[in-house]
Amino acid sequence: MSEEKPGEQVNEGKARVFPCEGCGSDLEFHIGQQDLKCPYCGFEKQLEFAVDATVTEQDFQSMLAKLCEHHDKDRRDEDCQSEIRCNSCGGTVVFQGALTSTECPFCASPIQLEDVHDAEHRVPVDGVLPFFVEKARAKANLAAWVQSRWFAPNEFRQRGVNGKFNGVYTPFWTFDSMTFTRYSGERGEHYYETVKEGDEEKQVRQTRWCPASGSFDRFFDDLLILAAEGLPRRLMDKLAPWPLEKCVPFTQQLLAGFYARTYELELEPGFEHARDQMEVAVNAEARQRIGGDEQRVHSCQTQYKAVTFKHLLLPVWLLAYRYNGKPYQVMVNAATGEVQGERPWSWGKILCAVAVVATITGGIALLNR
Repeated sequence: MSEEKPGEQVNEGKARVFPCEGCGSDLEFHIGQQDLKCPYCGFEKQLEFAVDATVTEQDFQSMLAKLCEHHDKDRRDEDCQSEIRCNSCGGTVVFQGALTSTECPFCASPIQLEDVHDAEHRVPVDGVLPFFVEKARAKANLAAWVQSRWFAPNEFRQRGVNGKFNGVYTPFWTFDSMTFTRYSGERGEHYYETVKEGDEEKQVRQTRWCPASGSFDRFFDDLLILAAEGLPRRLMDKLAPWPLEKCVPFTQQLLAGFYARTYELELEPGFEHARDQMEVAVNAEARQRIGGDEQRVHSCQTQYKAVTFKHLLLPVWLLAYRYNGKPYQVMVNAATGEVQGERPWSWGKILCAVAVVATITGGIALLNR
């Protein structure tokens, strides 16, 4: 057994569990105590980190070169099934796709694939944001979220959401970059001319355009990109902000008792997503610098320098439910408690609201005549 990776290995090092030193059951990460705890005898064990372990930025170009060097060398195909024997009951546990941490379907013991997160052909995990929101609080936040959905069917709001919460560590990339942008365009200044139409005069707005150009630096810090497929990206993005300052160095002990996934969106495509966001931001700043009442941007050329990244696992409570036979997903940020999800709509309520607004608007228009 290695000191850096405590826990018992089974199946020739392909899987790992963390046995309780008190009763032999499997330890799980305890959210309230922020350590490992036995759910049966209450034995607790502090998390163990390497002495020099830190959550630090990694050089983007150096990692791409390393990945290219190790491409297809000693590669595990994460898309295939891995069958692992459960050390507690002897049952066979199947890991499919990007899943790296799960529980035995026969005895509910937590079990993990070994060495997936630090394989040479994979980008290692730099940090983990532990679960801080317990399941009971997540359920309470979900109940409040359901009640606040005013345009949901009354039956849905009264009945609430029934389903099983699953704690899942979800992979993300964060990217830092210093950018240098040169832009050129035109600044439009509004002015008014008096125009005569028949016997009446009226003011017509005109725009005077003049060239504008310049350059600026901008630093982007911890731009967060979801690296998992199959999750609604628009909802996951709304779970932000995340308290990334609370991330700790990666240890498999943190995954004990939770599901965990490795990344499916590779590092380089991940940066392309981040660059798209940066381009939106620098274009907006270019318009701001051009100034005036209107702007025309003819060119906006950006260089990306000193790009660094981190590979993080962030905690999410996931729940899937059905309403009138249709599936929906809800997710809770397990570090802050923020709830985002899909829900049914009451079109009757929406039409009533539209009718009320139209009536009020019409009444105001009549009063102003």
